[in-house]
Amino acid sequence: MTQVLPGRDGVARRLPPFPTRGGAHSFHRLMKIVLEKYHQLLKVLITVLMGVLIIPVTMQIASRYVGFIPRYIWTEEAARFCFVWIIMLGSMIAVRDGSHFDVDLLPHPKTPLQALLARLVVHFFMLLMAISFAWYGMDFAKFGWIQNSEMSGINMLSIYISFPLAGLTWAVFLIEKVVEDYQTYLKERQ
Repeated sequence: MTQVLPGRDGVARRLPPFPTRGGAHSFHRLMKIVLEKYHQLLKVLITVLMGVLIIPVTMQIASRYVGFIPRYIWTEEAARFCFVWIIMLGSMIAVRDGSHFDVDLLPHPKTPLQALLARLVVHFFMLLMAISFAWYGMDFAKFGWIQNSEMSGINMLSIYISFPLAGLTWAVFLIEKVVEDYQTYLKERQ
């Protein structure tokens, strides 16, 4: 059924029919695209931060051996803050890529159902950690809101917010992995 709605300029516009079939599939595809774009953004940010990290570290090293470069105090703090963000962004990327380290505690699955259950157990415990990072990270970020760095004067929220953001991102990526695992199970079962 096609709907007709007036636009901002008063002219009636026809809307495409609301998809009644395959709506979940198109939503899943849209979420996949959004998460892929977010994943690409994380990769760009970590690359930029790696480049930015080189500047204060190079200044620190050069100021130790060359007399005409002044010894800035803020370079150590800037390097540390970049490093915190690099670690958190790297962990977000690793959860989506599945490139974090694995320890095989469970026996190797013999059936598709056992493989699904093994992956779900791992994802469940990772999700618990993600939720704890998001939950307690919010308190940590609130604490950072009332603090400023002594050397550079920046608000510490800009650093502390990386912890709850990582937790939320891990949770979203893990939910995506659970959906993929279930779809893989359904395909293998047939």
